[in-house]
Amino acid sequence: MQKVLKSLLDRLFALLSLILLSPVFLIAAVGIKCSSKGPVIYKARRMGKNMQPMVIYKFRSMHVGLENQGAITGRRDPRIFVFGSFLRKTKIDELPQLLNILLGTMSIIGPRPEDIDIVRQYYTEEEKRTLDVLPGLACPGSIFNYTHGDLYLTDEDTDDAYINRFLHVKLALDLYYIDHWSIGYDVSIILRTIAAIFHTTLSKKQLPPPLEYREVFGQRPIP
Repeated sequence: MQKVLKSLLDRLFALLSLILLSPVFLIAAVGIKCSSKGPVIYKARRMGKNMQPMVIYKFRSMHVGLENQGAITGRRDPRIFVFGSFLRKTKIDELPQLLNILLGTMSIIGPRPEDIDIVRQYYTEEEKRTLDVLPGLACPGSIFNYTHGDLYLTDEDTDDAYINRFLHVKLALDLYYIDHWSIGYDVSIILRTIAAIFHTTLSKKQLPPPLEYREVFGQRPIP
């Protein structure tokens, strides 16, 4: 019953968000067109529920033709144009995924959809459990990315740093979410995600890791 309710709430939240945020969509589209030649929307191939490849929608933040030069972006990735950097920092670039939610291929809260090759090559069998549920806009792993991603994703060999230092920490937090899921838990992640985005956008002060980090890793320092 809770899963049915989650699906209904996802679609209602997505529909209302698309209506309320329509001015933001318009500003983003104009900003992209004024900043870089090419389409407003970027279609990214990701791994979806049950190991089924899918397409997610994003506001384009990179110059056309450079998107496939590395799966992961660094802090000062030269592929990103200036307005695109703003879109990424504020997470506005992810808002078109509200359309994925209306289509039923994503949820508001769930493990972030990952690059297909990364899933196939680097996920352990346990980590593949994160693909038993719909991918989402936000999750404990994405909160950790907002608060501590810059500590991992330097501009030197970003793909290697992501895979060997960050990926498995993030997935451990998302597995915790799956094992403790509830509607109330989803609401708390929404509120914490909004707070983390505002903080990282407006302040350079380091936030503590999300609550799930302590539950999973105890007092282990951030690697």
